Amino acid sequence: MTHTEILPKDLTENAIKLIGLDWMLIASGDTEKYNMMTASWGGLGVLWHKPVCFIFVRPSRYTYEFLEANDNFSLNFLSKDYRSSLNLCGSKSGRELNKMEDVDLTPEANFDTISFKEAHLVLYCKKLYYHDLQTENFLHPIQSDFYKDGNYHRMYIGEILACHQQSK
Repeated sequence: MTHTEILPKDLTENAIKLIGLDWMLIASGDTEKYNMMTASWGGLGVLWHKPVCFIFVRPSRYTYEFLEANDNFSLNFLSKDYRSSLNLCGSKSGRELNKMEDVDLTPEANFDTISFKEAHLVLYCKKLYYHDLQTENFLHPIQSDFYKDGNYHRMYIGEILACHQQSK
């Protein structure tokens, strides 16, 4: 599958559907060592006059270690044909098994990170900022629904360096 580079401002897909319903595969690392995880929380927008994404990853996740160790990461969006791979990458830890043995994905290196050839859209991002969610910052009591064990997410804001979209 070949990809064409487009500008972030030319993305035509609805970010709420893309992230919240279709899900994304967050990946970080290099061809020697990397990990990926499925996520459905995050967003796209503009901050500091830059196109950005924001993602949420718990410190307990193996992918967190790769995000901490590397400046860049990718957001990979796959068709429904890859839903079983997304399910596996969202429910199994790379600490316990090599996910690549159980998914039908081909890693490739671009923009100092890993991505997957099968993705119909890849956003290559560079970390700009992080913030750890904290109990005292919640304005409504939703943390009791999502953080019963206190395992709060870290939010990363990443500048979108490039967008690669499958060529038609």
